[in-house]
Amino acid sequence: MTTFSQSYVTCFKTSSLTREGGDRWRRICGFKMINGASAAMMRSRTTMSAAPMVGVNGKVALERAIIPTKKQFVDPFRQGVIILDGVGYRQTVVVRSYEVGTDKTVTPQSILNLLQETALNHVWMSGLLGDGFGATHGMMKNNLIWVVSRMQVQLDQYPIWGEILEIDTWVGASGKNGMRRDWEIRSHTTGIVFARATSTWVMMNKKTRRLSKMPDEVRAEISPWFIKKEAIKEDSPEKIGKLDDNARYVNSGLQPKRSDLDMNCHVNNVKYVGWMLEVIPDECLENYQLSEIILEYRRECGSSDVVESLCEPEQVGIIKDGVQDDEQDLDLMHRCSIGAGFIQGAGLLNCLMNEGTIRYTHLLQVKEELKCQEIVRGKTTWRKRLNLYSFSG
Repeated sequence: MTTFSQSYVTCFKTSSLTREGGDRWRRICGFKMINGASAAMMRSRTTMSAAPMVGVNGKVALERAIIPTKKQFVDPFRQGVIILDGVGYRQTVVVRSYEVGTDKTVTPQSILNLLQETALNHVWMSGLLGDGFGATHGMMKNNLIWVVSRMQVQLDQYPIWGEILEIDTWVGASGKNGMRRDWEIRSHTTGIVFARATSTWVMMNKKTRRLSKMPDEVRAEISPWFIKKEAIKEDSPEKIGKLDDNARYVNSGLQPKRSDLDMNCHVNNVKYVGWMLEVIPDECLENYQLSEIILEYRRECGSSDVVESLCEPEQVGIIKDGVQDDEQDLDLMHRCSIGAGFIQGAGLLNCLMNEGTIRYTHLLQVKEELKCQEIVRGKTTWRKRLNLYSFSG
């Protein structure tokens, strides 16, 4: 007796105009069977490639990961499109409730998660994605994974809950063995740029956990996507000094949870930012917003590591010794006035934002008996918090 197993492919609707002039909806579904395939499934394969389906002990194993094997120009499910002459990627997203903080604005960690997600979706649509965390087919063959070595994010304004964002991302060369990835986040409604970011990525051998040169076949895969376009232009990237145990703020005993690990089995870089921000004084978090963060990654962090977060103020503006200085706050408003009236609109905003900044130097490290191993060095810049966010209704 011959048995068949089948797997379900997502149904979707298409509309057409009937002879009578009305809209007619038809539903397209696809099922693939062992020893055979339906016609609808064959149609679905013109745009997508499904992972092989395996039946075990007569049970059906559903196909869940549908990774494109060819370049896609539009992804309606992720609201993504290919831009920049076929090499960049743009995704439209809506700020969700769990991505904002107490002030209803997007948290820095959510910004970094959005950057990471759009980068992965860019690779997804390229047709180069293997089954790894953004790794190409050539990288999978050579047991290679991507690791970020440097990240810089500049935040001009913070999106609010429910706001519609457009996130553009693209890649370029960084030396002989690295890749640069940039982003720009702006309002879908107004076009105002909220944030810009740039990063540098290198390859690590998944088994040895050592950095690796870029194989020729991987270079051949990704180099056609490289363009010379920079979201943040830097002639000489700022170097971050190392802190020691004499840092003013220290938070010890930080241990990764299982939920902090990504598909590469190490702590995701977004978690590092959370550990850094937790040690910032409450007075700063209440009165200031993060305007820039620079991260230099030194080594990966595993599930068994116990992490220590160090923080040292580099420049004290309106906040002195953790206490807000009201006199300096009033002086700030005075400096942003002209004659008898205030600067209006963007002029006032820029004036206020450029005054009274605070900077911190950060270090995350694994503290062992004989020595400390650095995980990441960081630098954050904070700007006076302004209540400029409102909801229309």
